[in-house]
Amino acid sequence: MAIIKLNNQSISAVSALPASITTGKVLQVVSASTTSAVVTTSTSFVDINLSLNITPSATSSKIFLIYTGNNETNGTTGNRLDLQMLRDATQIADSTGIGNINPANGVVTAASLSKLDEPNTTSLITYKMQGKSVDGTVMVFNHASDLGTITAYEIAG
Repeated sequence: MAIIKLNNQSISAVSALPASITTGKVLQVVSASTTSAVVTTSTSFVDINLSLNITPSATSSKIFLIYTGNNETNGTTGNRLDLQMLRDATQIADSTGIGNINPANGVVTAASLSKLDEPNTTSLITYKMQGKSVDGTVMVFNHASDLGTITAYEIAG
């Protein structure tokens, strides 16, 4: 690596942030996963066996959430499903903002959903995923024992 000189003083490679920088650090990571399939024709959101608990260390913390999972439709007439992410009982993200997920009949479709949440609390929070069939056809969440995962990263605010 080239050494840069400023006013005849060497600047060494930066290997870490100074300790005085308090924002943006990952404070904790919590993850949950399942291989348990959920089959539904419900047009209302149902739990898809993915939830986790996290207790932020400061009210200024942000929680970055990522969901990934494989889902399938078994219907012959419809092929649309929706996902939503909840903080306790409040929806904080859903797939309708990015478009309905449209797996073809019998085709497994990988889905992901992410959200940067600002819960403003140091109390225990439960985050969970839910899914539904848009048109009442059979939907399979966490298809055929494929791994579905939700991960929460607490970021110092």
